[in-house]
Amino acid sequence: MEKKFKPNIVGFLCNWCSYAGADLAGSSKTQVDPSLSVIRVMCSSRVNSNLILSSLLWGADGVLVAGCHPGDCHYEQGNYYARRRFALLKKITKILNLEPDRIQLSWISASEGKRYAEIVNQFARDITKKGPNPLTRNSQT
Repeated sequence: MEKKFKPNIVGFLCNWCSYAGADLAGSSKTQVDPSLSVIRVMCSSRVNSNLILSSLLWGADGVLVAGCHPGDCHYEQGNYYARRRFALLKKITKILNLEPDRIQLSWISASEGKRYAEIVNQFARDITKKGPNPLTRNSQT
């Protein structure tokens, strides 16, 4: 029997909005794909490109970065820095042939538990369709 692929997704969630949105989804008993491993960060701007690339190199099949909506950042301009860094990282992953679709940046507020679930579930479906991360495909036994 062949095993069905279940993705390993790392999620960097902003403490003030996205993490609270995830908490709301949980307390509302909204169904969220369990393949996401959450890492709570103070701001989406604190997620360095090296963290995302390292996650992929260490075996993550996808990386989701979620923060406050632009203009609503607890640290005023943090999400603008994150957006700029993420745009550059997408170009870098394309150049390095690392499948840029494996990383995603989303804005989720504390009151958007349902939206959090929809984003996570859709990203998990997309990554499942893509299959295992090609960087780790050959190293898995």
